Amino acid sequence: MVALALPRPGDNGHRVRVLVHAVNRQRALTRLRNLGLRAVYLRGNTEPPTPDEVTAVLHHPDGLVWRETPEDDTESWHPIRTLLRSA
Repeated sequence: MVALALPRPGDNGHRVRVLVHAVNRQRALTRLRNLGLRAVYLRGNTEPPTPDEVTAVLHHPDGLVWRETPEDDTESWHPIRTLLRSA
């Protein structure tokens, strides 16, 4: 499970929290790059996933979710395709 803060496609300066369910960090990176997010790099683990985030991504069928406001527990996690579609 990897948690990242990525720039929102098409929106300069605004970041979203992305959770990726993968066997390891390299596989998580490959999954994101296969979706067209080519400029994603994994450097360190400055914001590891919280237990609630782990639960959210494990229960999602795609294993790839995002949320615009990570600290807002009332916002739902969204499938990654909705983020990519808005670009």
